Amino acid sequence: MSTDPTRAQRLIVAAAVVGFLLRLAFGIGYWQHRPLTHDEHEYLALAKNLTLGKGFTYDTTEPPRGTAQQFGRAPVYPLFLALIGAGRGEFQATPTRVKLAQSIVGAVGVWLIGLIASRSAGPRAGVAAAAIAAVYPPLVWICSYVFSEALYSTLALAAVVLLNRSLDRADVAGSTAIAIGAGLVVGVAILVRPAMLLFLPVAALWLIAQRRTPLAVTVLVAAVLVVAPWTIRNARVYHRFVLVASEGGVTFWTGNHPLARGEGDLAANPDLKVADLAFRAEHPDLTAEQLEPLYYRDAFRFIANDPLRWVGLLLKKTFYTIVPAGPSYALHSPLYRFVSFASYLLLLPVGVLGAVLWWRRPHRPEALLPLAASAVIVCLVFFPQERFRIPVLDPALIVWAGAWYGMRRV
Repeated sequence: MSTDPTRAQRLIVAAAVVGFLLRLAFGIGYWQHRPLTHDEHEYLALAKNLTLGKGFTYDTTEPPRGTAQQFGRAPVYPLFLALIGAGRGEFQATPTRVKLAQSIVGAVGVWLIGLIASRSAGPRAGVAAAAIAAVYPPLVWICSYVFSEALYSTLALAAVVLLNRSLDRADVAGSTAIAIGAGLVVGVAILVRPAMLLFLPVAALWLIAQRRTPLAVTVLVAAVLVVAPWTIRNARVYHRFVLVASEGGVTFWTGNHPLARGEGDLAANPDLKVADLAFRAEHPDLTAEQLEPLYYRDAFRFIANDPLRWVGLLLKKTFYTIVPAGPSYALHSPLYRFVSFASYLLLLPVGVLGAVLWWRRPHRPEALLPLAASAVIVCLVFFPQERFRIPVLDPALIVWAGAWYGMRRV
């Protein structure tokens, strides 16, 4: 493979185009008439009310679906759906316009993965990483769901690219300007998925360790400026502090409960689902926002009362963060499980080897490291799940797999 940077850039763009076509082909040619999940229904309901001018609210006239709660969601993904017209009409399957828009977003993610790998280990690595990302099954099919993962992944990778470029700039003014852009993108990513919140302290400590404290402050301030208006809005609407969304409490409770299995949400753990219904029945008049601190309190009570059991649970989370074999995978079809398991296990050893080789050689500071670390922390603090892994950890492994290819002949 040529190491000419100009040709490598063209090949990375070509990989992004292939990635777009594969994502769209999967969505239009295969993923048709599939019933929506609870989360997908909620995202579309919020997009519908945004389109109708009702704001970020659920339609209280409609009966609730199943036994799941309606939590306040982060705002940007429903806004994204509304902007592409997915809030017009009633849908029982993923709208075609969502598949098209997210295929474009996913293709941009392929391009960003190529840029990150090129900077880390050269043009060969960039082309290899982009090629892998274009065809990697979990990144292909996630664009056909009404999930925020595709948008979140691309925004998180864009923040990494901008933060890397701010580190590469020698002049202070240019570096600060790009760092502001990185912080703004981080803030938007937080408003897509609150899990990105953990990236801020990890990235700040990492930048301070790199003796780039001014950049750390710049990124933090810029991100806060994006998130703060939504937090203020929440305080006015709910009359209590909700940083981004009220789903954090039940997610923490789900991952830190005596009945937790170390992986998977309530849908993958029927016993815990029954416990959740009982917990909500004890507080029948409370909203999801009012229940959030109670979920946290109950989870911390379990940790304090049985620390050894919680440590064992933490070890299970560590295992399932690495090995894709938890209870939530059993909810999918055998074909899905096989393709997901096979593609990830083929990527994992090469990605780890590439990371080791890259680390042992002289290298520039790489913002992908704190992003990947924050994703691991999310899995350990809450619980691992494929949807938590795909947006960040899989792209990081792809970058390092590309680095292995780029450095294997050096």
